[in-house]
Amino acid sequence: MECIFLTNEEIRQILTKYKNVAIVGLSADKNKPSYIVSAYLKQCGYRIIPVNPNVEAVLGEKSYKSLIDVPTDIQRTIEIVDIFRKAQDVPPIVDQVVKLKAMFGRPFVVWMQLGIVNGEAAQEARHAGLIVVMDRCLMVEHERLM
Repeated sequence: MECIFLTNEEIRQILTKYKNVAIVGLSADKNKPSYIVSAYLKQCGYRIIPVNPNVEAVLGEKSYKSLIDVPTDIQRTIEIVDIFRKAQDVPPIVDQVVKLKAMFGRPFVVWMQLGIVNGEAAQEARHAGLIVVMDRCLMVEHERLM
């Protein structure tokens, strides 16, 4: 399984170009990394779309059970899917991302947070034409590069 590393410039381009982020596994717990990262992104002007079946709303945004449950008009705007789930939970999420990509030509990026690596899911996403970032924190990369 090949491992593809993006350059700092490629990461910077993602962070500059894309501003609509679906955050899968966004917790309402203010101490959880998913909440901290999402609050930071929102503060930096990104639009966040929470995806968590156990949360009604978080950070003032309605939460959806899955990417497929997000209303179509919002699905069409998703550019990055940021995943805060265990590595073994990633494949069905990537399946949904690939389905959205086939329907709308987007999202463009699957981002697996720090500590999350799933090579098979990454390969599936790349095969569908998505950019894949694994084992990196969106907030850390934004702070470092922007």
